Amino acid sequence: MNKVYPSAQAAIEDIPENATIAVGGFGLCGNPENLIRALGEKGNKGLTIISNNCGIDDEGLGILLGAGQVKKMISTYVGENQNFADQFLSGALEVDLVPQGTFAERLRAGGAGIPAFFTATGVGTVVAEGKEIREFDGREYVMERALTAPFAFVKAWKGDKHGNLVYRKTARNFNPMIATAGRITIAEVEELVEPGELDPDGIHTPGIYVQRIIKGEFYKKPRTVRPRPAV
Repeated sequence: MNKVYPSAQAAIEDIPENATIAVGGFGLCGNPENLIRALGEKGNKGLTIISNNCGIDDEGLGILLGAGQVKKMISTYVGENQNFADQFLSGALEVDLVPQGTFAERLRAGGAGIPAFFTATGVGTVVAEGKEIREFDGREYVMERALTAPFAFVKAWKGDKHGNLVYRKTARNFNPMIATAGRITIAEVEELVEPGELDPDGIHTPGIYVQRIIKGEFYKKPRTVRPRPAV
């Protein structure tokens, strides 16, 4: 099945106002830059974003936040974004702050069809307020619900037309879990190849989890540590 869309704009065209979207990336590493920019151009308002963080003021998901498109963030880290802090403190942005390991497991559980799980992380803190606490083998655990989303954006290094994906080094980060947690997962890749060109043993996300794929047109990668070629 050919899952290729001609552009980022075409791939996100049916995302409605007030949508919930899970987005891969860690800081500015492994961000689906083209899909984020396309959503910014589309102008959707009232978005709930599930992502490790919200980029910085002018990069990554910070583009959507700065344009007033984000209503709620479900995240693990909120530093390096003054706009995020200002909106949160003013009450303009709702924030659900989740311990990072719990965040990863909530996404993994969602992709695996596991509705909830128990973890010791957060017991006795505000993280556990209003949640079920249960004792196992003499230790208390808090119940956490899985995370899923109607839409998910991920960024990969290579992908084929069937949606099989290969990530590069630390840019893998949350992308594999995000890919499984979306009902409609949209992947952007730096290199788009024909089916059969990827080593089957090297595929990180099988195409069954990906419904749409595009070849990214432009990547800024603002914080890469690799040398850049002279322009």
